[in-house]
Amino acid sequence: MTTASVLYDAPGPRARLRYRIYSVFAVAVAAAALWFVYRGLSDKGQFTAAKWKPFTESQVWSTYLLPGLRGTLEAAALSIVLALVLGMLFGILRMSDHRAIRWFAGVVVEISRAIPVLILMIFLYNLFAKQNVFPSDQLALAAAVTALTVYNGSVIAEIVRSGIRALPKGQSEAAVALGMRKTQVMVSILLPQAVTAMLPALISQMVVALKDSALAYQITYLEIVRSGAQLGAAEQNPIPSLIVVAIIMIILNYTLTVVATRVEKWLRTRKHGSRAVVPAATITAPPGMDALVSDVSLQKPQN
Repeated sequence: MTTASVLYDAPGPRARLRYRIYSVFAVAVAAAALWFVYRGLSDKGQFTAAKWKPFTESQVWSTYLLPGLRGTLEAAALSIVLALVLGMLFGILRMSDHRAIRWFAGVVVEISRAIPVLILMIFLYNLFAKQNVFPSDQLALAAAVTALTVYNGSVIAEIVRSGIRALPKGQSEAAVALGMRKTQVMVSILLPQAVTAMLPALISQMVVALKDSALAYQITYLEIVRSGAQLGAAEQNPIPSLIVVAIIMIILNYTLTVVATRVEKWLRTRKHGSRAVVPAATITAPPGMDALVSDVSLQKPQN
């Protein structure tokens, strides 16, 4: 007896054979592409021991890579935190009952999402330089963090708005019927549920912010890509330097994804584990309902 799938039609023998052929072909193409890249770099002498020896010296890491890594983490951490705050704020403002506030928040979010991050960084860098808003040694960091915060905050605002809109309307209506103010409904009822549902999208946006911090290379900010390029120029090995930088970025993005995923699982586990059955003795009847509750409790089922 065969069991049919509810979600899709199970593939037959010919379909399974066809899928296997497609998979083998895709793996072969990927392997051929990797071999082509490897042979091209190997013929140019990019995999010789002399090219990779500098990465075994602590002075190279302390002079180039570690300062760049610190700059990347600093810009990414500041922009992620500020973008989350800004995104939450404008996501809520976009659902305001006042038309002027909704219009203002919508215009800011749409314009911020439409401007490329690199253009925004260059513009803010020149603006801050002319206005003398920040010290010269913090000018590139301020421009990078501001640009990343504005762009990622606008995207997070749309994530927040869509996450709250996806919740059943009955929850907010029930909370309003109980006498809760709109601020209480948003903070106590809607946001805790929406944040848990939005975490996968928020994690993806955090990874985007971390990767986009490399764009600050164009405004002379010392991050991992710029330090890798400087190392490649100093050691005459740009390809190995960029390969090492790429590996470091992959490790950073993977670590951020793992940490955020574990936080998501912890929040979901805590949310489900917090559900408890309230004892009947602790339930108090509203005023005017005491007599009705006592009458109901005295009734016995009849056979």
